Amino acid sequence: MDLSCIPPMVTAPPLYVDLDGTLIASDLLIESALVLVKQRPLAIFDLLGWILQGKATLKTRIAQEVELDVAHLPYDHEVLALIARARSEGRKVVLATASHRKYADAVAAHLRVFDAVLATDSQRNRSGLAKLEAIQADADGPFCYAGNSAADLPIWQAAESAIVVTASPALVRRAAARARVDAVVRPAGMGIAAVLRAMRLHQWVKNLLVFMPAVPLAAQLGWPAVWTLLLAFFCFGLCASSVYLLNDLLDIDADRQHPTKSRRPIPSGAMPLAWAVMLTPILLLAAFGLAAWRLPWLFAVVLVFYWALTMAYSVRLKRITVVDVLLLAGLYTMRILAGAAVIGVIPSFWILAFSMFLFFSLASAKRYIELADAQRRQKMSMAGRGYNVADIPVVLTQGIAAGQIAVMVFALYIQDPVATQHFRMPYFLWGVAPLLLYWISRLWMKALRAKVHDDPLVFAVKDRQSQVIGTVCAGLIWGAL
Repeated sequence: MDLSCIPPMVTAPPLYVDLDGTLIASDLLIESALVLVKQRPLAIFDLLGWILQGKATLKTRIAQEVELDVAHLPYDHEVLALIARARSEGRKVVLATASHRKYADAVAAHLRVFDAVLATDSQRNRSGLAKLEAIQADADGPFCYAGNSAADLPIWQAAESAIVVTASPALVRRAAARARVDAVVRPAGMGIAAVLRAMRLHQWVKNLLVFMPAVPLAAQLGWPAVWTLLLAFFCFGLCASSVYLLNDLLDIDADRQHPTKSRRPIPSGAMPLAWAVMLTPILLLAAFGLAAWRLPWLFAVVLVFYWALTMAYSVRLKRITVVDVLLLAGLYTMRILAGAAVIGVIPSFWILAFSMFLFFSLASAKRYIELADAQRRQKMSMAGRGYNVADIPVVLTQGIAAGQIAVMVFALYIQDPVATQHFRMPYFLWGVAPLLLYWISRLWMKALRAKVHDDPLVFAVKDRQSQVIGTVCAGLIWGAL
């Protein structure tokens, strides 16, 4: 990248730098609005009223209620390098943004690289032509401007030179047609790949649980039932992805302080917040639309309850100790209930008891992994959770115990007469029990050794031994049928 904007000289024009999408890969208006809704869910109605009063009022009212952590914003290092170059040349550098002055001043105070700040206040929204007027009044002559959107085109046209921060070649061409473009900064990671990563398609493996109620009935079910279950799988995937996006939007501040979650597309800025805000309801509507179109009404009811519980978890319940783990286990089990609703069967006591204890163990493992990571980073508690490191022994004990109980429930099921109703040779299932016991014990040992860094089910999909065990168990179950 060419870091020069104007040849070094004492009288070189000042550099004006935009904030949202330029200096940072984010949008502070969207971020602050999300924080407000997270703090006060009913504030969404306030937002609608403030929008009608104009953007200046909207931004001011939000700023009066919301504090943002500017230290962990996703700053663009190439833009910071441009600023450092300009300062080394003795040029004046000004932060010129449509964000509210409260946040702009906080960013300037944190970075300490700006000589002045031009920002939105309660009277005027400093965007587009309003920002241009403010810049021209402040510069009183030629200036250089760094921006990122089509709204900056009039400013680039009036500037002596332009710096374009965008991944869009079309915007670069439009800017070049109006101004002298001296530098182009292309943000890394943006695109469809970032969107797919944000949707966490790898987590869709959990939705295979919708097929579990069909396993004992595999010999009786035809292809129509299989296709219906596949559609249910996709409905759950779309619904879950919408919740993942919303969860990342609401947890963006805490995720940026986490060593691995900070690399997710939304907190890192690889996926624009506006895209995530738009895609969240689209995925949800697609899930409910497919369910209403082709699936039994009872499945749609389960899907609605699943979404409602995940929303409650994201907004509030994940901060309550033990309740969060119980709810996570329940959400896994709801996938089984959904599969049962699709094929029109009532899930047995055994499958519900087994799944509840097994998934309580896996959910506890997820919390243990996070707590152990916090302890290694010398943190006393987890951001956005109700746990602290003193809870590690309890989480460890309850998780291991629940896993062992799940295996015991499975063993008791093999001896129950109901097993002979669904399996011609149920004694094959005895081969599954020790393998399951080994897998759960190994998972917890690896968690204790800090060898598991993902959701346990995601770890199982990637782990070679888990893949072999899963294949052998599937073969034994097939043999039992």
